[in-house]
Amino acid sequence: MKKKILIEGMKCNHCVGHVKNALEELKGVTSVEVNLEEKYALVETTENNDVLKNAIEDEGYDVLEIE
Repeated sequence: MKKKILIEGMKCNHCVGHVKNALEELKGVTSVEVNLEEKYALVETTENNDVLKNAIEDEGYDVLEIE
């Protein structure tokens, strides 16, 4: 399932790397694309929303919405 995660707090490519790595480490994630300008991540995953949200928030960013 493809999910779009709206993320607040990313300011540079270093931030993008943190978010991407955190999501890629999850077992149910098969692909991750992070867009800094639009502040979202597109994730192909079988993980539930809470797992995705916790992984991002553990890196210090805020999840606004998961579509």
